[in-house]
Amino acid sequence: MNKYMQRAIELAEENLTTNNGGPFGAVIVKNEEIVGEGNNHVLGNNDSTAHAEVMAIRNACEKLNTYDLSDCVLYTNCYPCPMCLGAIIWANIKEVYYGNTPEDAEKIDFRDKQIYEFIEGKNKLIDIKQIDRESTISTFEKFANKQDKTIY
Repeated sequence: MNKYMQRAIELAEENLTTNNGGPFGAVIVKNEEIVGEGNNHVLGNNDSTAHAEVMAIRNACEKLNTYDLSDCVLYTNCYPCPMCLGAIIWANIKEVYYGNTPEDAEKIDFRDKQIYEFIEGKNKLIDIKQIDRESTISTFEKFANKQDKTIY
């Protein structure tokens, strides 16, 4: 077994006793060293964004003092949910290894499938309506003209 996946599994299994969240764990590796790790803390932190991958990304960014993890690899015991996929992309991680499938997560009552279907336009979980663009666009225009901006 891959040693980094083994650590992700260990982190996931911690939640079987702590009840901090679901059975999910993730590690981030740079140059064969674990630089970030996390397990699901949605319940423990009362934070719906505290998924294992997000926690590992936060941990790695803090440790490495950067928002750019493009030279890192992520290992997670389950295929990342849509939110975590977004976080992985924003962190510039280019390589991900996973164990369980989205269907496996659905079998233990996690609702990733509903979110994938929303993204595909197959269901309407929430109402999203655009308002006040004529007011909000000015901040974007100011940013576009900013000389010292950082794009990530």
